[in-house]
Amino acid sequence: MRWIFMLLVVLNAFYYVWHQQQVPMQAKEVAPLSLYQDSRRDIQLLSESKPQERRAPAVKEEPAEQAVCLFLGRFDDESQAGQVEQRLLSLDIRSQMQVVESAGAVDYWVYLPPLASRQASLRQLRELQARKIDSYIISQGDLANGISLGIFPRHDSADSVITRLRRAGYEPLLRELPRANRSHWVRIAPESRRLVDDSLLERLSLDFNGLQHQLMPCEGVASSR
Repeated sequence: MRWIFMLLVVLNAFYYVWHQQQVPMQAKEVAPLSLYQDSRRDIQLLSESKPQERRAPAVKEEPAEQAVCLFLGRFDDESQAGQVEQRLLSLDIRSQMQVVESAGAVDYWVYLPPLASRQASLRQLRELQARKIDSYIISQGDLANGISLGIFPRHDSADSVITRLRRAGYEPLLRELPRANRSHWVRIAPESRRLVDDSLLERLSLDFNGLQHQLMPCEGVASSR
């Protein structure tokens, strides 16, 4: 009896194993290939990615402060300015002679404007000279073929000529001509300005009568010789 029971157990186990081998395998869910490829497209290596460009806020640059130099002068004679320059260079003070142009006095030009032709202006010139009025033809510039009646340093002198010509039947005009004053200065470099103290300025003033000193922009005021 016991042997029959054991035989049934073995047969049941054998049947179970055989039955499992005969059951068809269940299909596994597999994602479509297109989804797999799309997912690979979304994956990117860090080394391949470009850092996001960030624009720094625009910072307004402050204009550079204009350098200021010490100038010694003024000299009408270039040779005196050269002597001061050599004296400073011998003291290891960086300096350079400069020519400074500034607006000076004004001259007053009395003239008759150009006529329709040069021949007409020449006839007018001969007419003026016949009346003993000093005049000459203007050969160039915006007043070419006009007639100059004189350049005067004082306004009242020009006015008297204008009054005389108006009485004679002419209509002269007046133009102001600024005169540029040229003077020589010695410019001290900014890094050497500390070397020019009061004692040195006093010695230079004794050697060069009327020596002045003033601070001016290093650029834009003086022109190099």
